[in-house]
Amino acid sequence: MTTLYTADHEWLAVDGDVVTVGITNYAQEQLGDIVFVELPKVGRQLNKSEAAAVVESVKAASDVYAPITGEVVEVNDAVSGEPALINTDADGKAWLFKLRIANKSELDGLMDAAAYKAHTA
Repeated sequence: MTTLYTADHEWLAVDGDVVTVGITNYAQEQLGDIVFVELPKVGRQLNKSEAAAVVESVKAASDVYAPITGEVVEVNDAVSGEPALINTDADGKAWLFKLRIANKSELDGLMDAAAYKAHTA
């Protein structure tokens, strides 16, 4: 499984024709204590860079953007019920949604871990 990153601080784990999407640990640190999460509906078609979800903290509300074009095939209900899970495991159990990839070439413009680390430095 390959993990890629966006300039907007989303991570995506590529597994065949599906990607799992979440916000990075860096993003959750900037937001502070997460108090609410709004996830997209399963079956929703998302275009690359379209607002897909909302993460609210005690500081601010932040959109989570679709890193690629695709169809939402699953959402993580655990983070809806326990938004603070993002603060404790942003790049693991607190994934937000899964997309079926519509255009694999869109993955080419994303960063690997080293490039993302440099981006946030």
